Amino acid sequence: MDLVARVPKLPKPGETLTGYSFTTVPGGKGANQAVAVAKLGGASQMIGRVGNDAFGQELRTSLETAGVEIDRVAIDHSAPSGVAMIAVDNQGENHIIVIPGTNHKVDHADLDRLTLTRASILLLQLEIPCSIVQAAAKTAKTMGSTVILDPAPAPAAFPDELYRDIDILTPNTTEAEQLVGFAIQHLADAERAAEVLQTKGTKIVIIKMGAQGAYCATQYDRFFTPAFLVNAIDTVAAGDAFNAGLAVALAEGHPIREAVRWGAASGALSTTKTGAQSSLCDRATFDTFLLSQTKP
Repeated sequence: MDLVARVPKLPKPGETLTGYSFTTVPGGKGANQAVAVAKLGGASQMIGRVGNDAFGQELRTSLETAGVEIDRVAIDHSAPSGVAMIAVDNQGENHIIVIPGTNHKVDHADLDRLTLTRASILLLQLEIPCSIVQAAAKTAKTMGSTVILDPAPAPAAFPDELYRDIDILTPNTTEAEQLVGFAIQHLADAERAAEVLQTKGTKIVIIKMGAQGAYCATQYDRFFTPAFLVNAIDTVAAGDAFNAGLAVALAEGHPIREAVRWGAASGALSTTKTGAQSSLCDRATFDTFLLSQTKP
């Protein structure tokens, strides 16, 4: 559950600020992506855990209302539901602190509920134990599925063997910096980072560069997709919306260049509304927006 405070500016260390609004909004990176996929018309299933508490009940209801299959979302009595404390400033930028709760209780019993077809795409994030992410990715690869990993929250240590089971890695600049060990400020930096990550075994690397756009490196192509111009008020869940747009486009048979464009459009639209799942657009809104844009 996202606990969102709106503030004039993001606080410095030791600084106390007075905010002007507070809301609770269903969130979680995996759940955001599941909801975004469903709203964009994809068949979406969620695997994970919530606590036996009010937040857990609300989170399951939010998923189900959006059209996500929740049969594999377990209710765990041993820990509370995960929460994220979020501060959003007047420019739409944010600071986020995640308290994992039941997310860190996800284990191999949850993997037993992972059923995939050869047409499936598995969307993964790092709000569950990395060992389970690794096992899920390996299972998906053996079943012929496409694995897309959003390495968020940025890991302190990323297992090198995981790269080989990832088809598409989608860090933002902060996460990419954590993975490669150098700053990413310009397009040339993103190109260099993508090369480093590909040498580790990942086939496709997409570096999400926020308001600049997205850089993509495949085995056969390199390209940059500019960001769509929108009135951004809240960047929470923009990365999740990007991954959902990317996944739905690939599932519908679009090539990677168009899929990245779908991701950029979905991410941009999410910044025009506040909140996480509440900011995610439906397919009609998405199609109308995409048709109104001139391709670069």
